[in-house]
Amino acid sequence: MHLLKGTARLTLLLALLPAGGCGLTSIGDSGSNQTPGEVISRFLEAIRAGDDEQASGLLTPLARQKTAEMQMVVAPPGSETARFQVLDTQMLSGAAHVTSDWTDLDSDGKPHTDRIVWILHHDPQGWRIAGMSARVFADQEPIVLNFEDPADMLRKQQLAEEEIARRDGRTPAAAASGAPAIR
Repeated sequence: MHLLKGTARLTLLLALLPAGGCGLTSIGDSGSNQTPGEVISRFLEAIRAGDDEQASGLLTPLARQKTAEMQMVVAPPGSETARFQVLDTQMLSGAAHVTSDWTDLDSDGKPHTDRIVWILHHDPQGWRIAGMSARVFADQEPIVLNFEDPADMLRKQQLAEEEIARRDGRTPAAAASGAPAIR
């Protein structure tokens, strides 16, 4: 059985989780006065705790709409062993990039840290998450996932799974029959 490790696992899980419910999610506390780093802290705590509704509520309205249309949740399964640290924020015109480290146990029970750059847009609700960038393979450029374009996320997931299978010496069909990347 093949288990994805490290960033490949987290990135792929963030891309493709089937939603348990339907429709758009809104959050009670809009957080309109929160900094981009505070929004990412709330998002990461929500995914660590398995609170898909809270995590979805921190996405841009377009990301919520598009992922709901495809019945996707942009969050991995909750993990009591995970921890995170929000690092630096780079402010851009109407946008921000927030770097974080996510540490959890890999398939061998050893801690593994993934570095992710979150892409946020500022809208009337405040800072909201539009996507992420992470290095899945050390010898390749980071993969950028645009949460506002789930079809592109699916395509990138498929390409990454094929590359993982190629590197493991398996066919893509054999990779698909291993441990699922979705819950």
